[in-house]
Amino acid sequence: MAPFRFYSEPQAFGLWILPVSAAGVAASKRLGSRPPTGTTKCSPKQVRLWIMAYPKPLSSTEEELWRILMRIVKVMPRLLEVDLIRGAGMTASEYTTLMALSEALNRELRMSDLARATGLSASRTTRLVDDLRTQGLVTKTASSSDARANVTRLTPRGMSKLKAAWPVHLASARTRFLDHIPAKSLDCVSKGLAEVAMHLEGPPSEG
Repeated sequence: MAPFRFYSEPQAFGLWILPVSAAGVAASKRLGSRPPTGTTKCSPKQVRLWIMAYPKPLSSTEEELWRILMRIVKVMPRLLEVDLIRGAGMTASEYTTLMALSEALNRELRMSDLARATGLSASRTTRLVDDLRTQGLVTKTASSSDARANVTRLTPRGMSKLKAAWPVHLASARTRFLDHIPAKSLDCVSKGLAEVAMHLEGPPSEG
């Protein structure tokens, strides 16, 4: 028996009819098949039919790209983390946090803005900043404009730590990713991934 291709197999997709009773009890049956056992019978007045159109299957090229991307998403963060820990003595999250602060005005950010810049949750950012503060890499003080908010600022020691880690991360980015993309394809790959990133992140927040 030939292997089943989940993303590209047409039989994996189809139309379903969902009868929904007035009480909200739903039963479903596939077009052209016998209804499943235990289906709740509804009178015509109690039934609404919903036709769910499934996305079209992936082409062979789309499926190959998607499977490659899933492999990269799974493996890349772990490898970047290992490289930074071994070469610079810091985690990828710590590096990203220090980098975000170094690029901010006055090298400081409100905690909510820092979490947004690093893609970490608010609670994870709080724990991370507390750890970095104990190492003398950042400070955390109450905001002068909003007493409810805290501001994290990169210290000179933190900047030195970041500068020392930068060559390690740069080498990792090249050997793990960039060196394996043909130079003539870089612009196309960059634009394509940028479109995906913008879609995932959504429109920038105002204020």
